[in-house]
This record gives sequence, C-alpha cells and structure tokens, in this order.
Amino acid sequence: MRFGYWTPVYGGFLRNVEDEGMPATWDYIRRVSTLADRLGFELTLVPELYLNDRKGPEAPSLEAWSLATAIAAVTDDLEVLTAIRPGYHNPQITAKTLSTLADISGDRLSLNVVAAWWEEEARQFGGVFPAHDERYVHCREFVDALRGLLSTTPYSQHGTYFTFDSTVVEPKPAQLPKIYAGGESEGGRESIGGFADSYVTHGGTVEELREKAADVNARRTRLQGAPFESIGMSAYVIVRDSEAEARAELERITTIDPASPGYASFEEFTRHSNLDVEVSAREYSVGTRALRPELVGTPEQVAEKIRAYQDAGVNLLLIQASPLHEELERIASDLIPLVNEDRAHALSV
Repeated sequence: MRFGYWTPVYGGFLRNVEDEGMPATWDYIRRVSTLADRLGFELTLVPELYLNDRKGPEAPSLEAWSLATAIAAVTDDLEVLTAIRPGYHNPQITAKTLSTLADISGDRLSLNVVAAWWEEEARQFGGVFPAHDERYVHCREFVDALRGLLSTTPYSQHGTYFTFDSTVVEPKPAQLPKIYAGGESEGGRESIGGFADSYVTHGGTVEELREKAADVNARRTRLQGAPFESIGMSAYVIVRDSEAEARAELERITTIDPASPGYASFEEFTRHSNLDVEVSAREYSVGTRALRPELVGTPEQVAEKIRAYQDAGVNLLLIQASPLHEELERIASDLIPLVNEDRAHALSV
C-alpha cells in the first residue's frame, strides 16, 4: 500500500469544525509538506478549487498550481499529484507549465484530471461546464493535447474542444506526467479507462471498492491493454489508543449543522454528479465520502481494514485527517509500520 495525503488547501477538511488549526496559508502547507516528506509519505494530492467547498464559498482557499510549484521546491521525494480541471485551462500553456515543473520537481509531478462539478464556481471564474458525459470527452481531448505537446514538436490537434496548429513546447520533460482520474458514471469509467494511468475514487466499503477496482481494471485492460497502475481511494483516518477515543473523535467531527457555509456546496455536488452510491449527511461532514471506509479505531483495527482494501485491489490511500500535522506523525509511527509488517508477514507465509 502506498500512503499519500490531501494537501489542505481549504484550511482543513471538516465542514462542521470551523477552526482546525490548519490555516489556508503557505506557511502551514510548507510545514505539512516537509514533515510528510521526512516521514516517508509517498504522494500528496493538491486539489484544485477556486472556491472553498469545505468551509464555505466565502472562506479562503489556496490555488493548486502555485502550491504544487512551491511544494515541489521544498521537498525531495513526494510525488506531487496536482488536480487539474480542463474547463479552466488552456492545454498549450498547461504543457509549458508542466515542462517547467518537471525540471523543478525532478519529474515528481503527476496530474489528477477532474471533470468539474461546481456550476457556481464555473460561473464566477469563467470555467467551461459541459453536460456531465461531455465533461469526460473534454478531459480526454485535454489529456491527448498534453501528451502530444510534451512528446512531439511541433504538435497539432483538431478536436471538438481544443484546436491548435504547430505548437512548440520546449524543453520536454524526461518523462510524461502520470495521469490519474476518477469517475463513477458509466461514461466516466469508460472514458477514464481509455486515457488514464491510474484511477482514483472517493471512499467506499471494501465490497464497493472490490467491485469498482475489478470493473475499471477490466475496462482499462480492454482499452489500453493492461490494468491501472494504481487504484487510489480517499479516506479520513482516525487512529487512537482505544476504540472509544477514536469513536469520540468521530462523533465530534460529524455533529452536523445544516446552516454551515459548506452545506450548499455539498448539495450542489450531489446534484451535478452522477454518483454510484448515495452520499449521507454524515458523510458530508468530511467530503469525498472519506468517512465511508470507516478507518476509525486503534492502529491494529485500522491496519486490518487497510489490508482488506489492499486485498480488494486498492494500492494507494489518499488520507485526510485533522489536524494534519499531528495526525500524519501518528499515522506514520503507529499505523503504517503495522500495515507494512503484517503485509510482509502474509507474503512470507
């Protein structure tokens, strides 16, 4: 299992807790990034949102690409998985940016290609917001453009959404950035199977992830000749010395206030997304269904659950936790060694 974490661009992850001690500032992101790099976390996902969907649209949040550049500059080993929504980007300029970021990061940058879901954000920031299934056509054309621009000089493309002729992007990166993408609808899964290297998904039960991993790997094998390199899942992690302590923390963060500023964005997300399971109000408390895996308990209990997900086909965990600087240390010292040791023992038997 690879262990990664979400960079807290929103000032935290919790919709029901106003102040998590995780300010939306570069000073805090730098602290978390260098800590995670030192602790041995392999990847950070930097989400791209121009409005804050956790604390409310009027709350501060940080911009993904500025952060990705800065994180790459202050870390040595972290893979910087930066989200990108094609409706807000020009592929030619994005390719040029990527060629520079490849140099800054030592080819540690990868892309999480996201079909946008927030209509109000698109209105405010001038984003392209096609109908649901068309967003994946849009994503596919964008990825094709990036790969072409970063591997061929000059490069031309004529499509429904992106058309350009004889564009030069130099220098070229030593390797193309890996493409991660997630989608749950029939159209989304089929499209992603044709263009992505890795699949990422919101949290789910072990059986939900077993079915999903089998389904998307079969699609990619049919469309690209091999299963996905990684299946990643978002999960909120609460590890404590006792199960009672962990459950008390879960109760604290899931006490819902329907009047909270983030509730409207939750309702819009569910309205504009074609999800494969219903999102409960409790799950709204964190977002990305990160509570659904129930990674809550003692280190031994959570490690056992993680091994079940690994057996189901998940090999990348995208962790959310609060406050992140404290919880990453706890997870690195108390949880990850258990997962790795037990897995090594199982393979030796």
